[in-house]
Amino acid sequence: GGMAAELLLLLLLLAAGPGPGPGRAQRDALREELLLSPLPAGDVAATFQFRTRWDADLQRGEVSHYRLFPKALGRLVAALGVRELHLALTQGFWRTQAWGQPPLQAPAGAELWVWFQPTVTDVDKAWKELSNILSGIFCASLNFIDSTNTVTPTASFKPLGLANGTDHHLLRYAVLPREVVCTENLTPWKKLLPCGSKAGLAVLLKAERLFHSSYHSQAVHIRPVCRDASCLAVSWELRQTLTVVFDTFASGQGKKDWSLFKMFSRTLTDACPLASQSKVYVDISPKNKEKELLEVSPPPTSVHEAVVQGDKRTYAVYDLLSPLLFNTSRSLNVQLKWQRPQDSSELPTPVLHAQRYVSGYGLQTGEISTLIYNTHPYRAFPVLLLETVPWYLRLYVHTLTIITKGKENKPSYIHYQPAQDRRRPHLLEMLIQLPANSITKITIQFERALLKWTEYTPDPNHGFYVGSSVLSALVPSVIAMKDVDEEQSPLFTSLFPSSDGSSYFVRLYTEPLLVNLPTPDFSMPYNVICLTCTVVAVCYGSFYNLLTRTFHVEEPSRGGLAKRLANIIRKFRGVPPL
Repeated sequence: GGMAAELLLLLLLLAAGPGPGPGRAQRDALREELLLSPLPAGDVAATFQFRTRWDADLQRGEVSHYRLFPKALGRLVAALGVRELHLALTQGFWRTQAWGQPPLQAPAGAELWVWFQPTVTDVDKAWKELSNILSGIFCASLNFIDSTNTVTPTASFKPLGLANGTDHHLLRYAVLPREVVCTENLTPWKKLLPCGSKAGLAVLLKAERLFHSSYHSQAVHIRPVCRDASCLAVSWELRQTLTVVFDTFASGQGKKDWSLFKMFSRTLTDACPLASQSKVYVDISPKNKEKELLEVSPPPTSVHEAVVQGDKRTYAVYDLLSPLLFNTSRSLNVQLKWQRPQDSSELPTPVLHAQRYVSGYGLQTGEISTLIYNTHPYRAFPVLLLETVPWYLRLYVHTLTIITKGKENKPSYIHYQPAQDRRRPHLLEMLIQLPANSITKITIQFERALLKWTEYTPDPNHGFYVGSSVLSALVPSVIAMKDVDEEQSPLFTSLFPSSDGSSYFVRLYTEPLLVNLPTPDFSMPYNVICLTCTVVAVCYGSFYNLLTRTFHVEEPSRGGLAKRLANIIRKFRGVPPL
């Protein structure tokens, strides 16, 4: 009896302890998800999302025990007063016109935007410290973010999480379009996952396959969200997302049939043991009215229908936590087969897409042109355009023209902050109305500045990068969207909060630009140094030789060898020489 009482007491103590035991509600939860979307040209986009949600108040610094949430990021949020953090590292460019709207888009290179708490007194100092710490965590060149490439947008980047007020002075945004993303950035990203890359969907993240692709983007999103429907308490959400596009021709397959093994050289064997949900979604929506174009095997555990980005989609769902899934075989290798080749004339064009280019001749002036397309047959909608241009391209704002259908289109809101040489870039934000079925052309002229010779990059003739334009818009939906419970819906539908059922939020990025600046011939200093050194060596050497050498006149010696031998003998004998 005494033994049973002691055992019961021990169990009660364990249940009441600080750990996430059976007697205590779970304070953090992990969901992992993979979305496979066949793209029109036969390519496949794979989007991984790992969401860690933690019912803790990071800001007050009361947290000491970290279970699923990475400690490096948790302490960063607490120490620097971060309210929301979004970091994306991207290699390649998402071709919206050919591939459609991306689930999560990011510009080429590195993008970082952060909202700070109102309690932060010196935002610029916190921003500098934050970019340096993130540079160390993700092994990226984020330490190159400074005042010359940082802007404070007034309207484009609203908080995606909970926000009491939106004082835009607490926001900082920067892009490094030249940042190269590779395995040294992927490894620390994977280490932040609760299971690392040892179990669950992260097993598929094999670096040599991910970087052998036409597009690769990895991101980290931290934001505060409501804990429940009443929203009386705050939870912190960390989303780690990774999008990769596999090209049929780059992979050497040539065929349009895909499988997990063909894409990642691996298959799925189990879910992450720490995950409360682990699912694979395959987009099997019929692309036309006739019949299904795509079939998947093995048979999915369920089918999910949802309205995503204004379009009705059907998904085959594989639940890795379902005991039925691994009954027949030890591993899951999802296969996608096209029943017949897709006709290119059926390709749907996205409602909103844009392109950007630089024109002009010579190395003094030029023009930046942006084309924005609204392909909706009957609905007009406004779009918010954000342009960040480096200081060494001197914009002439009086040359700004916006033409739609041959007529001038006046923006309803415009915010312009001129650049200061070597201190800050140009910032231009405009709210432009896009009429139905129209192309809007925005042009602005600039003059190239002449840099100091120490300010040029090691490869100045490669050119200088101008970051992508950002387009933010509420695009009208073809199908009315119902309000769904965020916990029940897939992760890929819930990053951007939808305002109402009639429209959905889209953020697009245009191509980065490569601009040539007037560049001195850097081989000339080398030539001058070589020539000068040669002349100095020859002239100075000869002159010094003449000044310091002493001349002696020697009389011709007689007797030669016999005389010298005689003198040696006389020396030994102690007799004076001849």
